[in-house]
Order: sequence, then C-alpha cells, then structure tokens
Amino acid sequence: MGYKAKKMAVYYRLCQEIEAVTLKKLIDLLGEEYSKRSLRRWLAEMVKEGLVDKQGAKRGTRYQAIQSTPTHATELKQCFSTESQKIIDRVRRPVYEREPVTYADHWFEAYVPNKSFYIPSKLRLKLYQAGRRSKLDDPAGTYAQQIFNRLLIDLSYNSSRLEGNTYSLLDTQKLVLEGKSAEGKLDQETVMILNHKEAIRYLVDTAARLKVSKETVCTLHFLLSDGLLEAADAGKVRNHGVRIGGSTYIPFEDPRQLQVRLDRIIEKSALIEDPYEQSFFLLIYLSYLQAFSDVNKRTARLSANIPLIQKNLVPLSFNDVEKDDYNSAIIAIYELQDIRPFLDLYVFSYLRTCIMYDSTVRTLGFDEIRVRYRQQRRAVVREVIVNLLKGDAIKDYVLSQALALVKKEDREAFFEDAMEDLKEMDSSRLAGLGITSEQLTAWMKLFKAGA
Repeated sequence: MGYKAKKMAVYYRLCQEIEAVTLKKLIDLLGEEYSKRSLRRWLAEMVKEGLVDKQGAKRGTRYQAIQSTPTHATELKQCFSTESQKIIDRVRRPVYEREPVTYADHWFEAYVPNKSFYIPSKLRLKLYQAGRRSKLDDPAGTYAQQIFNRLLIDLSYNSSRLEGNTYSLLDTQKLVLEGKSAEGKLDQETVMILNHKEAIRYLVDTAARLKVSKETVCTLHFLLSDGLLEAADAGKVRNHGVRIGGSTYIPFEDPRQLQVRLDRIIEKSALIEDPYEQSFFLLIYLSYLQAFSDVNKRTARLSANIPLIQKNLVPLSFNDVEKDDYNSAIIAIYELQDIRPFLDLYVFSYLRTCIMYDSTVRTLGFDEIRVRYRQQRRAVVREVIVNLLKGDAIKDYVLSQALALVKKEDREAFFEDAMEDLKEMDSSRLAGLGITSEQLTAWMKLFKAGA
C-alpha cells in the first residue's frame, strides 16, 4: 500500500471511532504495519488539512476525524465543471467531425492500483464522509439491507432509464415490489427492470462473500441480460463486432483480445483498495471495453456498486443523472480517454443519493439486530427446517445458537427474530435459505400440526 493509500486508511479508521482516540489506541486499531513516526506525520498533515481534530497535549493528545455531510441540495446543483463542459461540447459535435478511435491499451496500462488515482484524495474523503453509514464490524451488506427496497427501486429505475426505458418511477416501484407491470409498456422494458431487481438482489444477498472477479461480473451480465439477449450471449464475452451509436469509438472484435483485456481489467480493479476508486474504475473500464454483445453499461453500473455494498457505504443509484449527460460523459471516455465529465457526474449523483437515502432510513426505521445477524439467523432457520425440528426442540436449538453466535445484549432480540421467521415461513421466503420446497413442505406439516 502506497503513502497516500495508507494515509487515507488512517483517516477511514478514525472515522469509525465515535470518540477521540490516542496515538497508541490508533496504532492498536491499525496494526503493526503502521509505524508511530509515520502516523504522527500523517495526523499532523490531516490536522492542517482540516480533516482531523487534535485534542489535548503530550501524552493526553487525542485525535478525531472531522466529518461533513452535505445537507442542502443547493450545494449540488451543478453537475459539470467548466472544463468538463468544454469536453462535453467536443463530443457533441457531429460524428463526421470526430476522428475514429480504437481501444487505448496505453491508457489502461498506465494506471497503477493504489498509486494512480482517478478520484483525487480530497474528493475521495468527501465521498467517504458523505457515504459512510455503518460500524466497522458490521457484516458486509448491512447498510444495503437497511435501504434494500429503496435501492431496488432507484437503481432499477435509473439504470433502466439511462438505457431509454420509459417506465416511470412509480410504475417501477409497483413492478419491483408488487410484480405489477405497467399497461402499454413493451415486454422488454418490463424484463429489463425485473432483471435489474434480480441482479441487485444477488449483490446484496451475497455481500458477505462477494468479491470483484470475472465470475461476479459475468453473473451480473447474465442476470441483467437474461431474456433480452440470445442465451449463448448472456454472461459470455461476445464473438462478433459491435458499434457504439453516436460515437466514433470502435471496440475490439476478436473474442480472444476481449477475454484478455477483461481479465486484466478485473485483475487490476481487484487490487484497488479505496472503495470509491475501485467503484469508479470498474464503471469506466467495463463500459469502455464493451466485452459483451450488449448490456455493458448496465453491467458496469451494478459492478461499480460491489465495493460500496461490501464496505457498507451508500450505494450508487445514478439519481438525477440526465441520459444525454451520461452518454456524453461515456463518449468522452470512449473517444478522448478523459474521465473528468464522468467523474463530475459520479460525484454529483452520489452526493444527492446520500441525502435522499438518509431521509429514507429516517422514514422506514431500521431493525439493527435483524440486519446485523442476518446470516446467522438464516442458518439457524435452515437447520430447524432441514432437521425437521418441532415443539420445544425448536426453542432449545434457537436458544443454543443465540448463546453461541450472538453478543449477550443481542440474544433476546435474535431469538425473537428467528422464532418470528419460523412462524411466518412460507414458500415466498425460501430465497437465501438453501432449502428445497419439499423440505419446507415436510417441516411445515409438523409445525402446523402443533407436534
């Protein structure tokens, strides 16, 4: 890990502490690879930069991260900077005035994980300050579970809208949450949104073991393209050429070349330690390569959420992004390898999303115990059903697992949650339990009989 990355890690760790901590405490939290001398230097720099507050003196010195979350939408009115707008104007010229271009290997190869950064340090800090939501020891995906329905609706709607889908936000909500398709809508529009729902559910449900890998990216593409592309193309690198509408960019046509470069993109992105830099890198290069016959940008948008969901940061839903702005920013990458307009768009949308999701959480409320111990609770419920436990045997088993798996202060609530899940169990709740409908039916006969 480089100098800047380590310094950033120190700040991230400080952000997890509610109270100011001593230098010794911070070293204990960070581990042996951080020397006292380096920590003193980084902390002094961050104090000068206004990122950290220094309290006390000598042995009594303590440090606390200074965090600021944007609270007024007026701070976020402008999407593109003046420089970015000039770039946008260039790619909005008629196609015949722009030179044809191909994939720029030199641009990709010049990027070195944790040494190169597309998102400047201060901007990454701003995103982290705005997007941090859960405690350090919360399981991966905790925050995404907290705002799950809102995430399903917003990301499905916005990602589909950027592809020309005409579903309204309200119609998307009815389709995603109630299964009611809108009248007069094309079947492929309905399928596009339902595919987003399945892909987002996959990201959240597998958060604990999710990683940036070829398998994950191809799974997302399969889920997003199922029923929209030929079965042979879903989740697989294309074996034919494609062209980009409105752009002079000509992607690779050779499937072997595509395969090699997709592997390199995933290999390099997996090494990136900062979650926002990793998210932005995936968004850029999966869109740029165009490895699949279609559904590339949708796959890139959901892949960009992998590190955010893992780290319990606010996901990226692409709220308030205009389709024309998004397309122009992407074309600036295709034709000019200039990420500035797309970075402006990324930050603009992300900060607005943070504000919106805070109001969602306040409105919906949040059962922290259910989310914190979600995986353990599901495992307990599964064992009860698979082993056909009944009567007092159920209570005894759930209690024993609560004692073994859960903190003392959370055991009673965990026990009640597991028992409630068992009481309300039906075929609609099979997802994530790893059991068959036959196993559920056999157990429910015992349960309903009161045996």
